[in-house]
Amino acid sequence: MRELDLQNKYGLTILEVRNETKKALGKDIRQNMAWADTLISQGDILYFYGDKEAMEKLAKEYHLTKMETDGLDFYDLGISEIVVLPTSRLIGTRIRDSRLRQDYSVTVLGIRRDKNYIKEELSDHRLQNGDTLLVQGKWKKIMQMNQENENWVVLGKPDKQMEKVSLDYKAPVAAAIMLLMIVAMVFDFIPISPVVAVAIAGLLMVFSGCFRNVDAAYKTINWESIVLIAAMMPMSTALEKTGVSQIVSENLVSSLGAIGPYALLAGIYFTTSLMTMFISNTATAVLMAPIAFSAAQQIGVSPYSFMFAVTLGASMCFASPFSTPPNALVMKAGRYTFMDYVYVGLPLQIIIGIVMTFVLPLLFPFA
Repeated sequence: MRELDLQNKYGLTILEVRNETKKALGKDIRQNMAWADTLISQGDILYFYGDKEAMEKLAKEYHLTKMETDGLDFYDLGISEIVVLPTSRLIGTRIRDSRLRQDYSVTVLGIRRDKNYIKEELSDHRLQNGDTLLVQGKWKKIMQMNQENENWVVLGKPDKQMEKVSLDYKAPVAAAIMLLMIVAMVFDFIPISPVVAVAIAGLLMVFSGCFRNVDAAYKTINWESIVLIAAMMPMSTALEKTGVSQIVSENLVSSLGAIGPYALLAGIYFTTSLMTMFISNTATAVLMAPIAFSAAQQIGVSPYSFMFAVTLGASMCFASPFSTPPNALVMKAGRYTFMDYVYVGLPLQIIIGIVMTFVLPLLFPFA
């Protein structure tokens, strides 16, 4: 890079040197900052910042091929703004002497001073109080600057910005891992329990680079759902141990069992469907599962169709915005009212319930 002397000859700044390696599943992308001792290899992708005519001149002289792109991808490298504080040691210091590049491995792309924007010959400009610097570097280095804030303030939240950047080139790897997890969970000849399959898949996602680090994977855990399920499990066990499940199932059997297993199945389905309108579908499934199992045992039929009735009844929750998070999200975005869900969701819920009452025994016979 030193031999090119881009800044003096062309007035250009090289933002990134990218290397892409094709693999069996997608590709591997490495983003690196450009240093004086950086070696450029065949196939490297260079991103420049500066005058378009100067870029075309450089490309012509060095036989570079222009690539069609929508812009920069901030996988490993990010861009942020920092504001120089009145007490900063950088005031009066030239950019070249600020040691931002040496200490934090960032490149200053521009300076906003009052209403003026400085983009040329940045290295010779002396910093002033209130200057806003546009810097580029590794995300972890920008976050380090955010923590060491006695000389500047980093605008925004770099950690939140980094989390929003999707590693889309890892999509084929993530899809393959998910497919293997599903296969391991579905087929019985694979001696792996579903819990172990999910745990292995999670570890593979981290080790394969689908997550930036373990912390990023840790932050994706929905602790509310885990706490909800963990709290409802003891409640379900308590209902079973205290005989409440038995009482409810006996009432269902006594009122509907004499009519036949189809009527009892419909009763289980619609009871679950009604409960999930007011409490979460996860909690409803945990509470109704032992009741459905006990009801099937009392009339002497296979519990499979009854358990699936609970699963489907808890999942087909269209008549309330409170039963599942997606319903609540759509309610806010579409400005729907509670009655909108009732008008549209309740008939749909009833129709699906009637259909499932006759379809489930075909898939999972009572005998």
